[in-house]
Amino acid sequence: MAVASAASGSVFCKQLLFSLLVLILFCDACQKISLQVPSHLPAEALVGKVNLKECLQSASLIQSSDPNFRILEDGSVYTTHDLTLSSEKKSFSILLSDTQRQEQKKIEIVLEAGRQKGPERHLQDTVLKRSKRRWAPIPCSLMENSLGPFPQHVQQVQSDAAQNYTIFYSISGPGVDKEPFNLFFIDKDTGDIFCTRSIDREQYEQFPLYAYATTADGYAPEYPLPLLFKVEDDNDNAPYFENKVTVFSVPENCRTGTSVGKVTAIDHDEPDTLHTRLKFKILQQIPNHPKHFSIHPDTGVITTTTPLLDREVCDTYKLIMEVRDMGGQPFGLFNTGTITISLEDENDNSPYFTETSYFTEVEENRIDVEILRMAVRDRDLPNTPHSKAVYKILQGNENGNFKISTDPNTNEGVLCVVKPLNYELNRQIVLQIGVLNEAQFSKAANAQTPTMCTTTVTVKIKDSDEGPECQPPVKVVQSKDGLPAGKELLGYKAVDPETGSNEGLRYKKIGDEDSWFEINEYTGNLKTVKVLDRESKFVKNDQYNVSVIAMDADGRSCTGTLVVLLEDDNDHPPQIEKEVTICRHDKDFAVLEPVDPDGPGNGPPFQFFLDNSASKLWTIETKDGKTAILRERQNLDYNSYTVPIQIKDRHGLGAKHMLTVRVCDCTVPSDCKMIPKGARDVKLSNVILGKWAILAMVLGSALLLCILFTCFCVTAKRTVKKCFPEDVAQQNLIVSNTEGPGEEVMEANIRLPTQTSNICDTSVSVGTLGGQGVKTQQSFEMVKGGYTLDSSKGGGHQTLESVKGVGHGGMDTGRYGYTDWHSFTQPRLGEESIRGHTLIKN
Repeated sequence: MAVASAASGSVFCKQLLFSLLVLILFCDACQKISLQVPSHLPAEALVGKVNLKECLQSASLIQSSDPNFRILEDGSVYTTHDLTLSSEKKSFSILLSDTQRQEQKKIEIVLEAGRQKGPERHLQDTVLKRSKRRWAPIPCSLMENSLGPFPQHVQQVQSDAAQNYTIFYSISGPGVDKEPFNLFFIDKDTGDIFCTRSIDREQYEQFPLYAYATTADGYAPEYPLPLLFKVEDDNDNAPYFENKVTVFSVPENCRTGTSVGKVTAIDHDEPDTLHTRLKFKILQQIPNHPKHFSIHPDTGVITTTTPLLDREVCDTYKLIMEVRDMGGQPFGLFNTGTITISLEDENDNSPYFTETSYFTEVEENRIDVEILRMAVRDRDLPNTPHSKAVYKILQGNENGNFKISTDPNTNEGVLCVVKPLNYELNRQIVLQIGVLNEAQFSKAANAQTPTMCTTTVTVKIKDSDEGPECQPPVKVVQSKDGLPAGKELLGYKAVDPETGSNEGLRYKKIGDEDSWFEINEYTGNLKTVKVLDRESKFVKNDQYNVSVIAMDADGRSCTGTLVVLLEDDNDHPPQIEKEVTICRHDKDFAVLEPVDPDGPGNGPPFQFFLDNSASKLWTIETKDGKTAILRERQNLDYNSYTVPIQIKDRHGLGAKHMLTVRVCDCTVPSDCKMIPKGARDVKLSNVILGKWAILAMVLGSALLLCILFTCFCVTAKRTVKKCFPEDVAQQNLIVSNTEGPGEEVMEANIRLPTQTSNICDTSVSVGTLGGQGVKTQQSFEMVKGGYTLDSSKGGGHQTLESVKGVGHGGMDTGRYGYTDWHSFTQPRLGEESIRGHTLIKN
């Protein structure tokens, strides 16, 4: 979009001044009006009022030739700032222009400064008259973008001290010695202030200066004089939209007068003046027909003018906007911008099927299979809740065989089979399906409320060879509680849907928790193998479940459940706890609460009876038919007592119970430390030694054995004097230089020593030649002059010892003569005579 731009400020000012000059020179003078005013006029003061319509009826442009005054549309004349009339008269013109008729008029205004004549005074009074000080701030204004000529006179300052001194004038401040530099200068002799170039009010709105009056020697007879130069605004800035392209949105089908948005524009000229009084206007709407929008000229608020906005017809509109200052007058500066208005979608269009009816087919007994896809169209905005379809089966799905859902990618309706269909029951099903949107419908101002679109789907069911059917899935049979083994019950029956019979089917049991039944393979009937017990832990709510599988010849099968409902039989007497405790500190009785495993019809109320022997010590009282209270007839000793009690149910079935009652000095039964007699016997008989006790006993026994063995060894050491090692492997003949036995032998000093063991202990066994036992090893010792004779034979060991002067003890059992010696040695030496030899065993 093309945007018109304003001409530069300086060029425009030149054109404006030229236009004013033309108007002044060539327009007709309408009238001349004189106004009496004071010599000093403050800012925004009403000077007077002029009837403009007498001069020109329809003035579209009203201007003043003097920027010190402004003219309103009603002819009021105001000052723009403080004004002092330096002369008695001041004149300016009001320029009127009618652009349509190309007519211009001019009104001459003459301001006459009124004088107040006071009473005449004498000459001396005139001498005493005080004159007005000239060193005072004087309001001054500068026209923005002035065309000169430069330097341009702005103002003159004068000091009263100039009558007595030679005064030099100077100024300082912004525009002199501060930014912008050298904009103003002053004639030091006359006090005239000049401007050197044009000024931009948008950059510098005013210039606060100080004027100084000093003598040649630097004396300042006056205080610094503050001067304020205000820059009068020139309409040199065109307004412009804050955003070149602005986007608004509005719902379609909205009401007339709905606010669309507000546009804003910026004008850098002086606020609250005609230069910044903006007007808005729509230049063009795209598409152009029909007109849907309007704008308030002052506020810039855009509203709808019709309720016929339809997004499906046109979803976006563009508005070419204009903003103009000077209150929208033709000579005002302007700019353009583009406003884009998008229509928000409303769900004002219902989805509809692309086809009026559909046909599909599916095999029986198929589940979770897609059988049909249906497409819909919707004019609303795609991929939004206004266009997303929601399908619903309205008729034909009473058994819940079908389910329809929406494909999120294609928005199609997907029809599936979720429950098996039976060809034998129904060969064709007709479904009615409707479609809506996720969002609710909204009614358009120029249309009716959308309605649901529907279609029909015909589903043909194809026949297939199927296996047996277990219908119903659960079958209930009744049986009496306690039914003995070998009894037959009616079993589960399956049906072949092709033939409508159960011939050729085989049955097998696949679930029987406690193995109560066996099943007939051909009929499916059950036969008990155990006694049926309603009180069994496998029975829940009087029901026992048996799972059965039925198979045809091709191995196809179905599964069913047979529920055996057991009727309660009064076959269990009431049961009671075997032991109760009476705590004397809490209460003097015990509460008995029997439990009957049978059903409620064979349970309470209970009856309680005591034996005659127990009635002497105890009393029992029935309470509410379910519990009983057992009391002592008199205070008994703290001990355990056995109380025989008989309890019967409502039908008289009962049992006798031996109840152990502990009478204890306690508060709660858990504090009772009394141990019943039977428990004490069991406790004593169950004493078990710990590992440390066993270890102590073993170590003690070992220590005792060590002590005894030590004593035994000490005693044996004191008794044995010699110990010869047993050596049967080596024998020696030693020459004795004798031909016969010596005198010692003849003296019968032969001592038969003891039979020894391997530890050489003579105290173990002692034998003599006098017939004290058979010796397998013998040793004889003859002592005379240090000679010894040893003889060995066999595994035993015997010693013959003859010692002179040896005392007779337990070991010296007797002496033997030579005949005995000879008869003992002769068999060992052979037939040769041994003379002077001694046989020694080393």
